[in-house]
Amino acid sequence: MQIIPAIDLIDGKCVRLTQGDYSRKKEYSASPLDVARRYEARGLKRLHLVDLDGAKAKRIVNYKVLEGIASKTDLKIDFGGGLRSDEDLRIAFESGAGQVTGGSIAVKNPWLFREWIERFGAGKIILGADVIGENIAVSGWQEESGLNLFDFVRKYHALGLTDVICTDVAKDGLLQGPSLELYRKILNAFPKINLIASGGVASVEDLKKLKALKLSGTIVGKAIYENRIGLEELEKINRDAD
Repeated sequence: MQIIPAIDLIDGKCVRLTQGDYSRKKEYSASPLDVARRYEARGLKRLHLVDLDGAKAKRIVNYKVLEGIASKTDLKIDFGGGLRSDEDLRIAFESGAGQVTGGSIAVKNPWLFREWIERFGAGKIILGADVIGENIAVSGWQEESGLNLFDFVRKYHALGLTDVICTDVAKDGLLQGPSLELYRKILNAFPKINLIASGGVASVEDLKKLKALKLSGTIVGKAIYENRIGLEELEKINRDAD
């Protein structure tokens, strides 16, 4: 299980929201590049970069931050937030994204999302499954789609997509522990997907429980910023995974 640190962006700065609420924003750093470099220095290899401005605007916004991190580190970056068009995707890949994460687009424009999978290959596209209960939430978690999580994953897994990030909105930013039962249920239903957990991680003990599920990866955000989990501890877990 890889540890994947998260950087969420508003106005080019590192922030965290609580349960996707833009009014509950906390800024942690004005330099995402410095934060990314600290992660890389500790042996972390991946980065989950989220354009929260883009999610709200429904178009890519913070691509210059992506470009700066991609050009000045060797981190493998998956980028999401606001990707709604071919032009957004072109900018993301040209700015250095190794993969892109599509959630709202996969709900609202499934024909275009399917075209992206066919054109770029399933390995370049991650399905973003953000859930409230077991229903998919879209548009920066501001809307519930009414679409069932398992139907959603099944649809795109049938097209060859194997990488899935699942975020339980109810857990995100609260540091109250991850949705272990939800992830266990997803893996039982889809044993061949590469499932990445997101939301609620608050301690090394949480990471150990997630690792026992045999997840592909776990995204960690607020717990790092709030010093609940030290970078040296993440480095050790990642090293053990290798």
